[in-house]
Amino acid sequence: MTERVAIDANALMMPVEVGVRVFDELDRVCGDYDPVVPDVVADELATLAAGNGEAATAAAVGADLATRCDEQETDGQYADDELVALADAGAVDVVCTNDGPLRERVLAAGTPVIHLRGRNRLTRTHP
Repeated sequence: MTERVAIDANALMMPVEVGVRVFDELDRVCGDYDPVVPDVVADELATLAAGNGEAATAAAVGADLATRCDEQETDGQYADDELVALADAGAVDVVCTNDGPLRERVLAAGTPVIHLRGRNRLTRTHP
């Protein structure tokens, strides 16, 4: 079964920030999956990439990686809320994020989360 995996901005920024090859790790953890990026996440990455410093570099890499994903249109303006809404509605099967508060909200919605475990590996946590 192909899973729909929604990916948060901080997960797409992991290659620069913590050296994680996100798609290689998702391949390992999920097997067959369709990556999805909400449009508000793509917008967040574009805004961050316009800045300066390491965060801007990480966001630029993340924005480039986001082009490998299906972009999901959303109605809201806040990425975390839209990721939770997608999870709650069953529009995605799992959310990939390393944001602790978002991880808890997604798990509370009954959706598994893929997140960083250790230095450079992703793991799946179930509600």
